[in-house]
Amino acid sequence: MATTISRFSITDLTQRFRWLWMINAFFMPWLALIGIIPAIKTGNSAWLALGFVIFYVAIPVLDYVSGQDPNNHDEADVPALDADNYFRWALFVALAGTIVVWFSAIAYAWYAQLSILGLAALALSCMGLGGAFLNLGHELGHKKNRPERWAASFALGIAALPHFSVEHNRGHHRDVATPHDHASSRLGENFYRFMFREMPGTWLRGWRLEADRLRSKGLSFWSAKNEILPGAVIGLIFFAVVGVLCGAEILAFVMITSLLGHTNLTAANYVEHYGLLRQKLDSGRYETPQPQHSWNQNSLISNLITFQLQRHSDHHAHPSRRYQCLRHFDNVPQLPAGYYAMFLLAYIPPLWFRVMDKKVLNWAEHDIERINVLADKRKYYQHKIAMTAA
Repeated sequence: MATTISRFSITDLTQRFRWLWMINAFFMPWLALIGIIPAIKTGNSAWLALGFVIFYVAIPVLDYVSGQDPNNHDEADVPALDADNYFRWALFVALAGTIVVWFSAIAYAWYAQLSILGLAALALSCMGLGGAFLNLGHELGHKKNRPERWAASFALGIAALPHFSVEHNRGHHRDVATPHDHASSRLGENFYRFMFREMPGTWLRGWRLEADRLRSKGLSFWSAKNEILPGAVIGLIFFAVVGVLCGAEILAFVMITSLLGHTNLTAANYVEHYGLLRQKLDSGRYETPQPQHSWNQNSLISNLITFQLQRHSDHHAHPSRRYQCLRHFDNVPQLPAGYYAMFLLAYIPPLWFRVMDKKVLNWAEHDIERINVLADKRKYYQHKIAMTAA
């Protein structure tokens, strides 16, 4: 786990090394296809999974080597930084690059007539593209101007999660770190149990929220004002074209890879709020979301790759703040490693519980009332807390 302080900081990345954002936007998606060359040269299609290894092994190693970046901009510089369109264009370049790489992967899968093993290996590498679409859709979908909102709809449509912006902005941000949120994981809840709660729950909540909004305005669900339908239409067209041009086998590959991409979102939701709880006020409402209701992380490399998604504490406290402006807070819960390493940990529940349960209990000062805990594990953790106190 990274413990050193990086030689570089967020101020370096927005000033003298700002070009790294564009380099990342342009080149990073192509790592998903890096295994094609050795696969062709050796005839072994297992090499097509090399992109997965790079994202989930090499990047955590780079995070460890590069260290943590707990630095912030001077707040006096933030308005100009926020208005700097260079960082907005980096998102558009990343989206265009991810689209090109995803289409290239589909074309290669069709042209090479890959075996089931080859398609499975390529799907593992390309699941990161689905994660990229969702991450870009997340950042762009928080903004108010039309080009960014349309870009978000396009990204989310291709990723087959057209409801995400509605669900995330109006559902998750409202209910985050409470027992009512499908996208906030609970102490004692393993990743797979969370996934089967989060995926259907967020789907239903997104569509229901938009239906309720339209109904309150006296509009039909099929109104042109429906914010989910553009992405849904884009997604349907995309999958229909793939099916017509490439056939049923490649369509199945695309659909399965998209589903794998969805697990990236689920993994992010799982690690971002595990066990954290907003307190109920005397009014019966929950307190306003604060930085301490999200797990934060400052690994330099994975923050560059994910456009600062890991500075999640500031994001939930200030959802419209652009990625280049997000801050570190000292007094918030900190993940022990970047997201890619934490995702791998989440996939192995005993290791996850071994690392993260102690952090949750320590953060809450061993007070079960300050923890979002799985109902059927509450007595287990109460006993655990009592044994610790004894």
